[in-house]
Amino acid sequence: MITATEILNANLLIVDDQEANVLLLEDILQEAGYTRVSSTMDPLSVAALHRENHYDLILLDLQMPGLDGFQVMENLKAIETESYIPVLVITAQPAHKLQALLAGAKDFVSKPFDLTEVKTRIHNMLEVRLLHRRLDNYNKVLEQTVQERTAELRESEARFRALTELASDWYWESDENQRVTKVSGPLLDMLGIQMGSSLSETRVLQGSGWNEAERTELEANIRARRPFLDFPFSRVKPDGSFQHFRASGEPIFDRSARFIGYRGIGVEVTGRLFTNAT
Repeated sequence: MITATEILNANLLIVDDQEANVLLLEDILQEAGYTRVSSTMDPLSVAALHRENHYDLILLDLQMPGLDGFQVMENLKAIETESYIPVLVITAQPAHKLQALLAGAKDFVSKPFDLTEVKTRIHNMLEVRLLHRRLDNYNKVLEQTVQERTAELRESEARFRALTELASDWYWESDENQRVTKVSGPLLDMLGIQMGSSLSETRVLQGSGWNEAERTELEANIRARRPFLDFPFSRVKPDGSFQHFRASGEPIFDRSARFIGYRGIGVEVTGRLFTNAT
């Protein structure tokens, strides 16, 4: 909520070519407790003043020589491109009220002034204006926060990818049907995985010399949605030599705890096993 102090500290501008009207409105506002009230009798200066001071409310007379209130509002629209123009028009012509609202004014007061009406309309307009500005500021802060968090997540993901690539030969992801959706590193060439193929159907796990017992155990882990660490699997190459691998993976769940797939890393350890054993 907007407090009474915030409303009374709002920045106001009175625009009228008649000094008597300016003095009367200044007296009304100062008596009501408003602390930041400015005025001008030069309609040509309003746009520049608003650009510099960002008034919360402009009390604008419509009938002025040189530049009338409608023309002043057109100039203000060029400044308030992302918001509405904070104008309360002052007019003695009933026919001008609707025209002023269609031109962008948010409310009006009639001449001669009714003091209660003037103070009430000003108070109500300022409350709406300040709420609108607070919401606009909140949205800008929220947008900036989202952009910062998105940048942080992308940076974190990039670091994760880099560390993964340093610590492993490949990174992989699969969907809830175990179709390969993302790989990095030489996985496609090394293991014969095809993008979009199922881990249980691809020739990584069937044929081409893959160990059947290891394949069965890995499939059981996947069906049970269990994580696995350094799971060993191997194959016999066409030339009769062996290839040995280790893979780690974990199931992925969304925010509603729905299973959406797996992700993990793997390394080829051919030759390392024997080296470590000695």
